[in-house]
Amino acid sequence: MTPSTLRLTVKNQILSLERPRILGILNLTTDSFYAPSRVGLNTTETVDRAGAMLNEGADILDLGACSTRPGSTQVDPVEEEERIQAGLEAILSAFPGALISVDTYRASVAQTAIRCGAGMINDVSGGTLDPQMHPLILQQNVPYILGHLRGRPENMASLTNYSDAPAEVFDFLIQNAEALKQAGAPALLLDPCFGFAKNQGQNYQILQRLPELVAHGWPVMAGLSRKSMIYRPLGLDPSRALNGTTALHAIALTQGARLLRVHDVVEAVECVNLWCLFQNREDLLKIF
Repeated sequence: MTPSTLRLTVKNQILSLERPRILGILNLTTDSFYAPSRVGLNTTETVDRAGAMLNEGADILDLGACSTRPGSTQVDPVEEEERIQAGLEAILSAFPGALISVDTYRASVAQTAIRCGAGMINDVSGGTLDPQMHPLILQQNVPYILGHLRGRPENMASLTNYSDAPAEVFDFLIQNAEALKQAGAPALLLDPCFGFAKNQGQNYQILQRLPELVAHGWPVMAGLSRKSMIYRPLGLDPSRALNGTTALHAIALTQGARLLRVHDVVEAVECVNLWCLFQNREDLLKIF
C-alpha cells in the first residue's frame, strides 16, 4: 500500500493505518445473530455500550439498525432511519469526538446518518442493493466501506455458486473501487464480507488469498467476529466463538487486513498489539 492508503480521514481526524484499526459493532436491532451486540432503541444502553467500546480502544463505532445476517427480515427504511438518528444523536451527545460508521445498504439511511454526524458508511452490498448509494457517497465525500454480496440477506445463503470465489469477489471489489476512485471518491476501504453469499470453504479460500486483494493497494477490512465459519466447524455457537475469532483475527492481520470489525474490543486490541510486536513496531502499541 502507498503512504496515502495508510491514512484514513474521518470527520477531519486522520487515522494512520500502519496500526490496524478496530471497528466496534453496535446493533440497534432485535435480531442480529450475536445477541450481546444488540442494544435496541434503549439510548442509555446504547451510550453505555458505546462508551465502553471507546474506553476499551475501539477507533470507530460501527452502528447498524437493520440486520443483514443470513435469512434476516429487513426493517422498513423509515424505521431504520429513525433508529440510526436516535443512536447517533445519543452517542455524539455523550461523546462528541467519537468516530461513527453506519452499516447500511440504503442511500436514504446513509444520507440521514451523515446529516446526523456519521463519518463513514459501511455498505455490505457494495452498492448493488441501492443504485443511489454510490452517487450519494460521491456527493457527500465521506469514506466508504465497499462490501460484497450476492442477492439479498434473505436469500444470499443460496447464492454461493462460484467458479473461483476469491477471484470473483476480488474482481467485484476492485472494479467498483476503481470506478468510484475515477469518479472522485475520497477514501475507499474494501470488505470481502465473509459469510455473505459464501459457504464455509469459500470463506477460508478468501482468507487464504486475501493478500491478492491487499496487493491492489486498497485498505481491507475483515469482518470475522463470531461468525459461523468459526463456530460451526468447532461445534460451538456464537457465544463460545471468541477464541476462534481471535485466532482468525491474527491470521487476517498477517494476511494484510488493516481494519477489524469486532464484537469484542479488548481482545481485538490485544491481538493487534501482539501483531505489532511481531512486526517489531512497539511504537504502534495501544496500552491503557
